Amino acid sequence: MIREQSTENTKILFILEYYHPHKGGVEYLFKNLTHLLAKRGYMVTVLTMRLKKTKKKEVMDGVNVVRIKTINRYLFSFLSFFKTIFIARDYDIIHTTTFNAAFPAWIASKFWRKPCVITIHEVWINKWFGLSGLSRLSASIHNFLEKMIYLIPFDQYIAVSNSTAGDLKEIRVPGEKIAVIYNGFDNNFFAPEHFDGLKVRKQYGLENAFIYFSWGRPGISKGHEYLLKAVPLITRKIPDAKLVLMLSDRNTYKKRYLYLTALIQKLNIRDNVILIEPLSHGDLGNHIKAADCVVIPSLAEGFGFSVLEACAIDKPLVASDTTSIPEVIYGKYVLVEPGNPEAIAEGICKVYQGDYQMSPLKIFSWEDNIRKHEELYRKLVII
Repeated sequence: MIREQSTENTKILFILEYYHPHKGGVEYLFKNLTHLLAKRGYMVTVLTMRLKKTKKKEVMDGVNVVRIKTINRYLFSFLSFFKTIFIARDYDIIHTTTFNAAFPAWIASKFWRKPCVITIHEVWINKWFGLSGLSRLSASIHNFLEKMIYLIPFDQYIAVSNSTAGDLKEIRVPGEKIAVIYNGFDNNFFAPEHFDGLKVRKQYGLENAFIYFSWGRPGISKGHEYLLKAVPLITRKIPDAKLVLMLSDRNTYKKRYLYLTALIQKLNIRDNVILIEPLSHGDLGNHIKAADCVVIPSLAEGFGFSVLEACAIDKPLVASDTTSIPEVIYGKYVLVEPGNPEAIAEGICKVYQGDYQMSPLKIFSWEDNIRKHEELYRKLVII
């Protein structure tokens, strides 16, 4: 439980391209961070993009939310520029994140001589070319613009994992300016007793099958194509195995979604894969509990909320041995080479045989997350 704590009306302005109700790991972090800071007595304002069916201004759990209408996320840097400078004058700290909110946040901080903090979830330099699905030209532009962000001298960099911190050091961000603050995670919400896996098994008629479950957006970095290519190999070893696959953000990643559905047809694995609609958070827990094995085939992860969701429900995992995943994973698991269908299939077969690594519980509490943010803020201003 997060304890309430009074402060001297310290004002923190968050400049974020996306914020709640937009879904995603970054949005989940900042929704909780801003609400908990407000609860502890900080004056918190979020300047963000205006999504459909959201208000221009509102107060959400003590957080002032100001939204700017823009056609897409790329224009946010320009359309938020003057508004950011106008608002920033009255704040003690400016906090932002990559990518499109970073430039206006830093400029406003320099204009008013305010300290500016940037949270880095994952460094994508040179990953744009292989993992984004963008054209060569578009990937080059994104890669260049991200490099420009890291050339800007922010006052403090927050990395959400040691893996991300290491990537920042590799691109010559000064180590003394980097603080590792893990994202918070609510283990209580994902306690196994809160979910009903049998209901899901009955829903799909898989009461006696070996279910391996994976989910996420269909972007290249999530590695679902390698999991699909592993299906024929798994079926040969485990004839009653079924992959239940949930792909979200289908409209945003329409091309990739169509590619994955076509791949299912091409591999002739329609009878071995159940492709399901996006799930609510609660129903996601039911599906995790229904599984005999959870698969996280990502090629890169800044933190890995999906890993922790499966770990909390006490399910064996097969996960890629890459970036932050080895840092956060615990319980029963097999780490495999990323992007390798044979390795994924072998890992799933190991879980089927009860052959996996085991490690003790890891806690990533919001209490610790908030405490470390407060310590960092105190270094930048006198509270």
